Amino acid sequence: MNFDKREERLGTQSVKWDKTGELFGVTDALPMWVADMDFRAPEAITEALKERLDHGIFGYTTPDQKTRDAVCGWMQNRHGWKVNPESITFSPGVVTALSMAVQAFTEPGDQVVVQPPVYTPFYHMVEKNGRHILHNPLLEKDGAYAMDFEDLETKLSDPSVTLFILCNPHNPSGRSWGREDLLKLGELCLEHGVTVVSDEIHSDLMLYGHKHTPFASLSDDFADISVTCAAPSKTFNIAGLQASAIIIPDRLKRAKFSASLQRNGLGGLNAFAVTAIEAAYSKGGPWLDELISYIEKNMNEAEAFLSTELPKVKMMKPDASYLIWLDFSAYGLSDAELQQRMLKKGKVILEPGTKYGPGGEGFMRLNAGCSLATLQDGLRRIKAALS
Repeated sequence: MNFDKREERLGTQSVKWDKTGELFGVTDALPMWVADMDFRAPEAITEALKERLDHGIFGYTTPDQKTRDAVCGWMQNRHGWKVNPESITFSPGVVTALSMAVQAFTEPGDQVVVQPPVYTPFYHMVEKNGRHILHNPLLEKDGAYAMDFEDLETKLSDPSVTLFILCNPHNPSGRSWGREDLLKLGELCLEHGVTVVSDEIHSDLMLYGHKHTPFASLSDDFADISVTCAAPSKTFNIAGLQASAIIIPDRLKRAKFSASLQRNGLGGLNAFAVTAIEAAYSKGGPWLDELISYIEKNMNEAEAFLSTELPKVKMMKPDASYLIWLDFSAYGLSDAELQQRMLKKGKVILEPGTKYGPGGEGFMRLNAGCSLATLQDGLRRIKAALS
């Protein structure tokens, strides 16, 4: 795969490229914000989709045993996690699954714990369903985030807390939570009867030899209180096909989740999503290994550029994913001023840190899932914005 090739995405109804004017009021800025990559999907996926297209019949489609076996094989081979095929259900996306989990495992007025700064839809899916957010803010230690377990225990002891949403690996920082942290978290949630929804959508994109630990893989007890959200969308750049696998080992929890899907009229995956998820998880490994090597080079390039050209910008070097969490607070700019500098002076679009809740002030998120030349262009634009 030639990851250096700069693909043309304008005019393809791309949210990232075609909505900049509507969303940001600029049309001449380089978009490096929303989390999709500028790379073509693996040939194994596109060939499978072509074959499905050539069949020419696109009636109601349902994932079957082959689909579940593909998911199980991937989890076993990639993460050492043996998943029971019966524990898998499917959703059009992880955000959809978050909403279904909130509806299934909480009641209106309940509190849901999240760890800011964190992925924006965590807030939206809780609040739009009439539940309340309870913050367990992450702590910054030695250039990385850590969990505040003392505060977490206090929050989980509140009887109105029934759900905890975990981001592993963490978005926006790319922090991968290790076994020790997950064990502490799991024991606290078990003690207080709190269900854990673990968003693991970035777990396949582990960098620099880091290994992902699925929360539910640590014990049968943890598995019984867990809902694991996985998807090939970030991994293989197929978010537009809308396919995710939701792994719920406990039969009663799985039934509640399925009931939420049914109440919302969500019957399954579309024909191309089924084809893509099978092809991705059964044949996508070699392509992913190449991608990870390329992303690591991009991360190293960003780190080197910032250290020499913009030493006041602090980069949280990620354990996983193609996203970079950047701290601009040393410049003393307000978040609005920082955003305007990037848009008007640098002509580059980054995600403002304030979208991720408390603790995001002064930060911005950069998408490095692009060609090296595009990344270098973006870094030069950031430097121009701050000059």
